[in-house]
Amino acid sequence: MSMYFHLRAVPPGELRDDVPWLERLFQDEWETVRERIGRHREEVLDRQYLDQELLYAGSAPHEGEDGPWAQVVLGGRQVYHPTQGLPPFLLLTAAETRQVAAFLTATDFAALWHAGRDGLLPPYGVADAEPQTRAVFAGAHRDLTAFYAQTARYGDAVVKWLVL
Repeated sequence: MSMYFHLRAVPPGELRDDVPWLERLFQDEWETVRERIGRHREEVLDRQYLDQELLYAGSAPHEGEDGPWAQVVLGGRQVYHPTQGLPPFLLLTAAETRQVAAFLTATDFAALWHAGRDGLLPPYGVADAEPQTRAVFAGAHRDLTAFYAQTARYGDAVVKWLVL
């Protein structure tokens, strides 16, 4: 089973809590999604999205406190899906999106990696895997930064969902 964590830019005036509308946001063909990714209007994380969450929220400067670091991946207001077992949608307002974009843009990836590496490396194997693992996280960080920065520039909100 393939599962992907999708982040999609949405004009704030169109954002709603309507589950059928939210589901339709994530029903496009892969070519359409790929085109939006290229324009930084959508981003997709693979099944390691929880590790990305740990990189940001787990390495927070004030662990346990809310802040933009806690909203990069799994943050946002939850809209529950009525079908049992399906994950909730996560919604960030345009203001929250701007805060996340500012955080990511100002964040030094090397410092972020240094703070989180001990918790992130074990699932990926031996220490020899660090350069490749770090490169994967750095690439995802660049992609997320570009997505949030572009979304903030347009003044848009973000909808996130784990697509199974």
